[in-house]
Amino acid sequence: MQQRYVGNSGLRVSALSLGTMSWAGETDEQDANELLRTFVDAGGRHIDTAASYADGRSEALIGTLLGDVVSRTEVSISTKAGISTPDGRRTVDTSRNAMLSGLDASLARLGTDYVDIWFAQAWDPNVPLDETLSALEFALRSGRARYAGVSNFNGWQTAKAAAIAGFPLVAAQAEYSLLLRKPEGELIPAVEDAGLGLLAWAPLGRGALTGKYRGGIPGDSRAANPALAPYVEPYLGQQGSRVVEAVAMAAKGLGRTPLDVSLSWVLSQHGVASAVVGPRTPVQLKEILDAQLVPLPPEISRALEDVSEPAQG
Repeated sequence: MQQRYVGNSGLRVSALSLGTMSWAGETDEQDANELLRTFVDAGGRHIDTAASYADGRSEALIGTLLGDVVSRTEVSISTKAGISTPDGRRTVDTSRNAMLSGLDASLARLGTDYVDIWFAQAWDPNVPLDETLSALEFALRSGRARYAGVSNFNGWQTAKAAAIAGFPLVAAQAEYSLLLRKPEGELIPAVEDAGLGLLAWAPLGRGALTGKYRGGIPGDSRAANPALAPYVEPYLGQQGSRVVEAVAMAAKGLGRTPLDVSLSWVLSQHGVASAVVGPRTPVQLKEILDAQLVPLPPEISRALEDVSEPAQG
């Protein structure tokens, strides 16, 4: 698998990152074990998690696999702080105290003394930005993190953070796919101007771009689960269906899968360092790893962009 630099930094990550939002929830320990080993055997090198995933249990599950399934030196790890979900309620707190306490807890769960990238997971309007950035800087100076970044910030927020940080931010995370092209308006120009690399999450449109929902809702899909359906539903409407059908048509003409076409498009976009995929099962990971991940013909890219242009996305 291709290894790519993150922005202007010397950090390299695999073109695909293994997202673990479903771990310790939809994905049990046995499947997580197989996912991690298969991913690394295929050349994958970057794992993405967060303290908020399954209330820390995702990180704890990764921690049980490091050393036994893969060595710590075989992978780079990113995690995030600033969001918690007590009693299922989403709370944002990027104060210095919350961030650094969260990082120490993450390191303990992961069983490591550092992470490769540490992200502030959300913009907090109630906390001064320089306070949040001071936590990131302390993590770097103390060796708890090798690099730092921001996640789910919009364009002006990312530009401001990079401008006032006083230390290099290297990465940003945001949702980006043919079904959500909003980052092209402000975020990607800001990322490129600041020399950051974008880690694009949900590059498959939360699963919709694989085509799995074209004939209805499979019983084992997130859309069939009442608790998880709201995550997918935004992309199952008329506009989303138009994009999905266009991707399926392009894939058929190219002799490739819709998944391959969708990932290849994201990885060819300006500023993108890695696409964060979140397979819940080994079968899903196999389909991802079977993808060619080579640039689409220019005329195909233009056609897909015409159908999915941001004003309609």
